[in-house]
Amino acid sequence: MNLGNLVFSQLMDFIPWHTMRRCIERYRSDHTVKSFRCTQQYRCMAFAQLTYRESLRDIETCLRAQSAKLAHMGIQNGVSRNTLANANKRRDWRIYSDFTQRLIHSARQLYHDHEWNPNPGATVYALDSSTIDLCLSLFPWAPFRRTKAAVKLHTLLNLRGNIPAFIHISDGKLHDVNILDRLIPESGAFYIMDRAYLDFTRLQVMDMVGSNFVLRAKKNTQCKRVYSHPVDCATGLICDQRVRLTGTDTKDSYPQLLRRIRYRDPQRNKKLVFLTNNMELPPLTIAELYRSRWQVELFFKWIKQHLRIKSFYGNSENAVKSQLWIAISVYVLCAIIKKQLQSELSLYTIMQTLSLTLFERIPLNQLLAKPDYTGEPDNLPIQLNLFDKTLGH
Repeated sequence: MNLGNLVFSQLMDFIPWHTMRRCIERYRSDHTVKSFRCTQQYRCMAFAQLTYRESLRDIETCLRAQSAKLAHMGIQNGVSRNTLANANKRRDWRIYSDFTQRLIHSARQLYHDHEWNPNPGATVYALDSSTIDLCLSLFPWAPFRRTKAAVKLHTLLNLRGNIPAFIHISDGKLHDVNILDRLIPESGAFYIMDRAYLDFTRLQVMDMVGSNFVLRAKKNTQCKRVYSHPVDCATGLICDQRVRLTGTDTKDSYPQLLRRIRYRDPQRNKKLVFLTNNMELPPLTIAELYRSRWQVELFFKWIKQHLRIKSFYGNSENAVKSQLWIAISVYVLCAIIKKQLQSELSLYTIMQTLSLTLFERIPLNQLLAKPDYTGEPDNLPIQLNLFDKTLGH
């Protein structure tokens, strides 16, 4: 790698541009474009994510202030906000969706050996959604309530490395449970979900392909105890039972036995009831697996705080989805760089560091190395200590 390259250019070297170009050709988005192609649009939007730009005017001003360096960033022409707005509105968002999925695939391969606890010996996914509120008058294509619009970010998070394995962006009206129809269950994997995904017809499909699920039971779930295993109440466990559904519809939707575990959370002093089709793992491991579901909540909180996904550079559906997918790709790209450079810094520290150094010419591996902080030496010259009592008057 050329040590004289800008930090931004070094970042872009980790992008598989051949994959990006295949995605562009698939949707023929550059077919009639003479300048400002999709690759330049991606670079500008990635720059906006990394530097937390507030608006299109903000992006334009910052890039024009560094106009002498734009060619080194891979941006061949001057960027105007009208050009970028038009690209966000018209370039198919599916380009960046497909490209991000490819980046996710690469990241999952890098993090396949990432250790975490609890480890049931299989891949564990946490499924949840997060709502991003919008103004109905500005985003009429995303209805949510009578006076509000919203988009939902449905995410299946691989807890080994906190890499999203599946993402779907919908309007706010799509119920969480419907996203199970879009998933392809992985045999042997664990799917951790909350009560919003409790649909026994869909859970039956997951059970048939050999997937494991863990989720909380609803209060009105009707079932009959078949057998109870002994538990150690000192651990917080209340019971570990085999149950059969007895509801009018549920007994036909899921005729097999289920495992019901009651557990008292010592931190909140709250009783939790879990349902799972896994009959082998210890009950405390099941409880710990459900506790790890909060990783997906932390993921949503993190990206909302550190990526530009709560305010948008355009109002059209295409512009919003393009921005969301590019933001996620930047998150995954930073995770890939962290792993490939074996950096010990957190993703937060990496992104904060990059936000201030994109126009510098520092080698990326040196920039993201763990800083070696040292305290001040004890033998400082005494004249530098203005308040030393030993000084004369």
